[in-house]
Amino acid sequence: MEAVYIDKNIDLVNGCRNGSRKAQFELYKLYEKAMYNAALRIVNHEAEAEDVLQDAFLDAFTRIGDFRGDTTFGLWLKQIVINKSINCLRKRKAEFVSIDGMDVADVNDDNQEDVQWRVEEVKAAVRRLPDGYRVVLTLYLFEGYDHEEISHILKISEVTSRSQLMRAKTKLKNILEKTGARDEY
Repeated sequence: MEAVYIDKNIDLVNGCRNGSRKAQFELYKLYEKAMYNAALRIVNHEAEAEDVLQDAFLDAFTRIGDFRGDTTFGLWLKQIVINKSINCLRKRKAEFVSIDGMDVADVNDDNQEDVQWRVEEVKAAVRRLPDGYRVVLTLYLFEGYDHEEISHILKISEVTSRSQLMRAKTKLKNILEKTGARDEY
């Protein structure tokens, strides 16, 4: 049996299809904060995240007729935000280091220490990561994409996605250790 998505905001989406500015404003209020946060985690710059947010909503409302309803409006909008965020980074010429053909040790998440970090310190440390590391880490950990999806989104290999994530985790751990954000073991 195929899954059926029931979007609780379908009436607002239909209002947007009919040109209702009020429906657009209501959808904007519902999704503004979450979409801004997703953009900010990727572009790591408040003004650029705001620009991405505005462009994404403009694009979504312009292309609302393309929304088929096979997912929720929020998921559809989030994909637009992520794509626009990545395009913003590309304009900054963010470089992703390719290590195709190199051996990379697998990270065993089961063996990682279960350490409680304070949220604000982790956010600050994530913001300090290089663009390539931060984007892969954000897409994987915060946005829930797998390496195959990340490779398609960023136009990199799955090996590069995995290595960027591994390096991002290592660099994040080092940043947190240097700032004293971790408890001593």
